[in-house]
Amino acid sequence: MANQTNIIIIGVSVGVAVGILVASCAFIAIRFYRKRSHVQNRSVESASTLPIRVNGIDASIDSSASIAVSEIGHGLHDIGKKNHYWGRRGNPSKDLLHSLSGIPRYVYKDIQKATQNFTTILGEGSFGPVYKAIMPTSAVVAVKVLANNSKQGEKEFQTEVLLLSRLHHRNLVNLVGYCVDKGQHMLIYEFMSNGSLASLLYGDNTRNLSWEQRLQIALDVSHGIEYLHDGAVPPVVHRDLKSANILLDKSMRAKVADFGLSKEEVYDGRNSGLKGTYGYMDPDYMSTNNYTKKSDIYSFGIILFELLTSINPQQGLMDYINLAAIGGEGKADWDEIIDSKLSCMSNIEEIRQLADIAHRCLHKIPRKRPSIADVTHAISRIGRRRLNRDETLSIAGSINALGFLKRLERQQVELSHLTSIKESPAAVV
Repeated sequence: MANQTNIIIIGVSVGVAVGILVASCAFIAIRFYRKRSHVQNRSVESASTLPIRVNGIDASIDSSASIAVSEIGHGLHDIGKKNHYWGRRGNPSKDLLHSLSGIPRYVYKDIQKATQNFTTILGEGSFGPVYKAIMPTSAVVAVKVLANNSKQGEKEFQTEVLLLSRLHHRNLVNLVGYCVDKGQHMLIYEFMSNGSLASLLYGDNTRNLSWEQRLQIALDVSHGIEYLHDGAVPPVVHRDLKSANILLDKSMRAKVADFGLSKEEVYDGRNSGLKGTYGYMDPDYMSTNNYTKKSDIYSFGIILFELLTSINPQQGLMDYINLAAIGGEGKADWDEIIDSKLSCMSNIEEIRQLADIAHRCLHKIPRKRPSIADVTHAISRIGRRRLNRDETLSIAGSINALGFLKRLERQQVELSHLTSIKESPAAVV
């Protein structure tokens, strides 16, 4: 009896031990499976962020290690929710990007043919080389190709396509297509035949711009920024306004370009690192890492002074501005830094007015800078005054010409009368 009891006890003990062992194995297997699933989910989430390369001092910089999809707006946030915008090999889903943006997508061979096998190069920027292309419709376009060692990343490419799909204004460069094919990323824009403002002021394509042209360029750019800040819903901050990103068409009308660093002004609590170009970056933004519309205003103020002085911001423009602002008798002396080609052929008072506007844009306290609507209004007022003055001079000239014709007519009548008097005695004889 005792032996049977011992056998039962031993059997139960062995059974309990085996049960505990099986349960432990099952628990370990479940933990391993859950941990593996969590790692996979983390890898999918990380696919929505990309490392950004830091640019040099002469180009746009992005000091953030990565940028979350939510940072560049609702459209991109929706992509993040769909998980697979960035595929396993790091390439964007072409169909998804096309469906979200609505912008035409081209295949590599079409762009290759349009650019004559990429031989029609126009220049090179931080994004990569830019080519002139003639599309099958005979439309002339510019093609920006993301270089393999580009200082901008695929993230900026995605941002630009999705933002420009909903931003349309006569003073914004129009994106007419894109290409993601054979490992290449390309943006296709309307062709701006007169190049960038920077190249016209002090680049390889330097041109002597008249005061009227410079004032119109300032107004065009102001209208473009005003649309971004006050017309777009939600508002958009450009974050890389500079003369190299101001392009001019065949009529010398200016358009704002390059939206790779732009974002919708929707606070998401993220710290994304400094973005922009040295020489144009708001000092307050650089110290606080808080970018607002007033940071764009600061950059525009620098562009206005470029138009007035033809001095490169990366060659001491701000030093010249600060010295001129001190001036004498408590007034700024802008005449000292104005482009000599400009000051000798223009209305100096209008130039000083635009310099005052530009200087207010550079106020060290962001909230004391004017809004873009105020800046646009002030520049427009200069233009209207000029137009009114020209019309007044034209009317005065017309009146003077009319008076001269009347005097000439009276003289002709008097001369005719004298001639008839002289001839009348001879007729009597």
